[in-house]
Amino acid sequence: MPKIPLTFIVNGDPQEILVQPWQTLLDALRDEIGLTGTKEGCSNGNCGACTVMLDGRAIVSCCTLAAEVEGQKVTTVEGLAQGGKLDPLQEAFIEHGALQCGFCTPGFLVSARAFLNTNPKPTEQEIRLAIAGNLCRCTGYDKIVRAIMDVAQKA
Repeated sequence: MPKIPLTFIVNGDPQEILVQPWQTLLDALRDEIGLTGTKEGCSNGNCGACTVMLDGRAIVSCCTLAAEVEGQKVTTVEGLAQGGKLDPLQEAFIEHGALQCGFCTPGFLVSARAFLNTNPKPTEQEIRLAIAGNLCRCTGYDKIVRAIMDVAQKA
């Protein structure tokens, strides 16, 4: 089957690529554009490792067809840092030791950034609910929640 053209914005940069009609956004980002920060965990939308922002809202890229994002803006974990400066969430994750193996970290960061963009002063309960779609086997979540709370309190 022939590939189809896809034009969209990734981390502020226009992209024009060819994708298979069944190709996921996750695979297009990793294989066609070379952005490997977005991880493939479960391949069925349950772990959150592949979370990206689509026009500002968090989505799982493993369950989104690449063709569905035509003309839209995608932000990956690579797009959180601006001008060589880490996003405050990235800094807080480091400061609070909110990562261990790091596999789930990109998804948590993108989910948290999308959430804080819409709710800059959340409660702990709201943070826990917002990241409920992201799974981690290493940290126990407390350090992740504290890092997100720290950024929210400083905003």
